[in-house]
Amino acid sequence: MLNKLAKEINKNAQAHGWWDGERSFGDIIALCHSELSEALEAFRNHEATVYVKDGKPEGIAVEMIDCVIRIFDWCAQAGIDIDSVIQQKMEYNKTRPYRHGGKEI
Repeated sequence: MLNKLAKEINKNAQAHGWWDGERSFGDIIALCHSELSEALEAFRNHEATVYVKDGKPEGIAVEMIDCVIRIFDWCAQAGIDIDSVIQQKMEYNKTRPYRHGGKEI
């Protein structure tokens, strides 16, 4: 299910030239980080979770989703089986102790 979505995201990214040149893994991480920073700024500015401005979706959740889109795009480009990896990680997480690591947030 997620693999299909990732392929659609990647196809759109390719059609819009985002994979015409080489992109390093560091580039991908930086782009994801910038989307998360935008989400934080939207939160700090007390923006709505989702709203539309001049036809463009905006808001905290939209910026978070932009990060997901960037991750899915990379996964599809790299041939990562998202469905399998997420399922594998979720199963592992079920075995972890309560608040593993005990660190404060």
